[in-house]
Amino acid sequence: MSAPDGSPAGGLPSPGGGFEVRRAADRYLGGDPAAGVTTRHTFSFGEFYDPANTRFGLLLACNEELLAAGAGFAEHTHRDTEIVTWVLAGELEHRDADGTAVTLRPGDAQLLSAGGGVRHVERNPGAEPLVFVQMWLHPDPFGGPPRHTVARDPAGARGPAGPGLHPVASGLPSVPAPLALRQPHAALYLGRGAAELPAAPFRHVQAVRGRVAVGGRLLAPGDTLRVTGGGPLDAVPAEGERGAPEYLVWEMHAEPSYG
Repeated sequence: MSAPDGSPAGGLPSPGGGFEVRRAADRYLGGDPAAGVTTRHTFSFGEFYDPANTRFGLLLACNEELLAAGAGFAEHTHRDTEIVTWVLAGELEHRDADGTAVTLRPGDAQLLSAGGGVRHVERNPGAEPLVFVQMWLHPDPFGGPPRHTVARDPAGARGPAGPGLHPVASGLPSVPAPLALRQPHAALYLGRGAAELPAAPFRHVQAVRGRVAVGGRLLAPGDTLRVTGGGPLDAVPAEGERGAPEYLVWEMHAEPSYG
């Protein structure tokens, strides 16, 4: 059985591991469009609950957000979650109860390590639409004081950085990155053009710009790929793709432990 693009259907095993492709159009559509907030959820989230799709590896949420000018999320609380945000277009303003106030622009990344609890506000302060991907990761250890870190253009999205995997956030001792995760078994990269994905028990890929083929599976913007097990994988621009596609890659070496 094949997917519409001719690649093997999600979940079929291969010599490189188990693959599951999830298309952008099949993600749960949420948010509050009337208030200028549209969200596409990769996993069960809020009112959308599928017991077979609650997480993958250590990744608990992967939301693509579209906020109209002036729209945003009112003050709300997080705890015991590593929240990584990657801005694709527009401006994102973050304000939290600790007095932190920053504005992120395309290519910027942010880590909100919620720890024992933090309250914050997110909004679009600009005149243009805001698009960002926000990913929630299981922490290790739980608790501790909240931490907030911003990395300005860590993958050279606004500069001359070439193809390959560019570390953005990591807790892996072997992978230094601008954002230090409170999770020693995971790392996030921005992939650009052709790259080799490292071997890991769990890998999650989301295409964000252009079309990329990962292990022979074609991904368009918003599509995601889950890979379970297997060795290194090649990511290459799709045939006929102009420019270098960009994609977010999670490398994960564990699953959540609540013991």
